[in-house]
Formats: sequence, C-alpha cells, structure tokens
Amino acid sequence: MSLIVARAPFRISFAGGGTDLPSFYHREYGAVLSTTIDKYVYVMVNRRIPLFGNAIRLSWSPLGSVGGYQERRDPFQSRIHISYSSTENVQKIDEVEHPIVREALRLLDIQDAIDISTTADIPAGTGLGSSSTFAVALLHALHEFKGEQVTPMQLVSEAAHIEINILKRPMGKQDHCAAAFGGLNLFTFLPNEDVKVCTLGPSLAVQERLFPYLLLFYTGVCRHSGDILTEQKANAEGRHAELVAMRRHAHQIERLVLDGFSPSSFGRVLHDTWMYKRTLASGITNEFIDRWYEQARAAGAWGGKLCGAGGGGFLLLVAETQKHAAIKAQLSELSELPIRFESSGSRILQS
Repeated sequence: MSLIVARAPFRISFAGGGTDLPSFYHREYGAVLSTTIDKYVYVMVNRRIPLFGNAIRLSWSPLGSVGGYQERRDPFQSRIHISYSSTENVQKIDEVEHPIVREALRLLDIQDAIDISTTADIPAGTGLGSSSTFAVALLHALHEFKGEQVTPMQLVSEAAHIEINILKRPMGKQDHCAAAFGGLNLFTFLPNEDVKVCTLGPSLAVQERLFPYLLLFYTGVCRHSGDILTEQKANAEGRHAELVAMRRHAHQIERLVLDGFSPSSFGRVLHDTWMYKRTLASGITNEFIDRWYEQARAAGAWGGKLCGAGGGGFLLLVAETQKHAAIKAQLSELSELPIRFESSGSRILQS
C-alpha cells in the first residue's frame, strides 16, 4: 500500500455558533450556517516497516493543542516559516500522547504498525476549526488505511464522539460537519443527535456572489477556545434569548442566499450576530478587537465577526469591493488572508 494523503478544509462560521452545543440543542434545535475555504489540514498515513522498531510513529504540528491565550509573531507576514513538529515513537496506542490520534487509533482498532504525519495551512487556535478539521482528516485517512469506505456523516459522528464524548471538550459539532461535507451549508442540530445538512447554491454562484465581499484578517493572537466555550456553556441558560436570535440569523442568511443575495443585508446580519455573540462569554472580545472592528465599520464595512469561539484568531468583514482598500488601510497592523470558496469536504488525495 502506498502513502495515503487525506485533506479536509477549514471553515468560516457565519451565524448560529453556540446553538450547536449540546447544552442548547438538547432543549431545542440548533442551526449554524458556514462555508469551507481553500485552506486545509493534511494527514499522511503509511504502513510502518517493523524492522525499524516502534509500532506507531507520529509526527505532528500543534493542531488544536494551543495552550493559553498568547500573542505570536504573525505567520502570514513571514517569508520563511519553519515548523519543528513533535515526534512520538511508541509501541502501544495507550502510549500516544496526542489525544485525538490516540482515540482515533483506539476507535478504529488500528493494530498494524503505522506512520502518521500532519501539516496545515493555518495555525491552531485561530477560530477556523483546526482540531475538528484535523480529527475528520485523520479518521478519513485511517479508514482508507484499513480499506474502508466512509461517509461524511460517519466522519462527523466519529470525530465528534472523540472530541465531545471521549475527550470531554466543551464544543459542538459544527466544525466536524463543515470539514466532512464542505461547501456552503446550513447545519441543523436536533435533540436526538441527528444532523440535517442543507447545501446552499452551486459552487460558482457562491464564489462569484458571496466571496468577493469578504475580507479576512489575522489578529496575531492564538487562543485556547476551551476556556471561552466552557464559560459560554455555563452561561447558556441565561443567554438563551441571544442564542435563539443567533439561530434566527442563520436562517436569515439562508434566505438571503436562496432568494437573491444582497451583500449589504448579509453584512448587517453578521453585525447583529456579532453584537449578540460578544455577550455570551467574557473572553470573546477585548478592547483591541473592538477597536479594529469599529475602524473597519467606519471605513465602510457593513458588518463582520470574529471567527470561532472568539478572543483572537481571524476577523471576518463584509464590505463592497470599492471599500476594501480603505478598510485594509485602517487595519494596516493586521494581515489579510486571501480566501476562496471550497466546495468539497474531506477527501483522499492519494492512496
């Protein structure tokens, strides 16, 4: 068997984030509208030759393992990026330190000697769903390693089971859904744990009608989403009305996409959802984020939001194309990340 390469895309969540948490959708349904972008996690898997010892060799970048809230040198301004990954050489699955890899190997009962390595286009802790995207790509590669066909929904179920049920991470399933299915989708989360997927629009229409109005800026801050999500979960009861409003925003964007897209209306919905989201937990925003957002609005942005749990990562903005230069000038201390639409979910690129 040759080298297996799996790829899964990162996502941008537009509206409904937080309603995919079990603390919300176990009471009533949740809804999240998101899109995948042309930035990816890659997982390489190969059969290991026993002659060289160690049944499991794992080489990984710190995907989904950023510890704490920290400011880093902006990787998008650097001409040369050198990543020294962590390497594990162990004999048994129980000895693997990387939690997602360890539990994926257990879940799929991988008994063969195996080499696993990872890389990604985007740093962890930036709000684009890195750990969940990695989990989906890893499981896809491991199923291929075993010669098994797997559906996107099975990848969602297994990846979410590992992160939410086994590792007890305070998160929802929206990131797993986006990585597995790809495209622009409305995901509906039901109390019985079922997920409904509604794909919105053909790829070319989405690329031409939506993406030209989007700007994505890296704040230079990586953060650990667990603390924010834990507080958000604890606050869910008291913020129920805000979460219901954010779910309604997801449906509003769905109608905008289906009924003749209005970018200004889309931007205003994002603004409204950001105003609600920033109240869900204390660490979602700060004075720097608020200043950047208001500068962008003053320069002509209709609206926007922080991607992911908040606290740092990427700032998404929506504006008419003629305003982009003025917004970039106002946010000159941040780095723009150009993005395009990705219609495909997790894929096996080589087997």
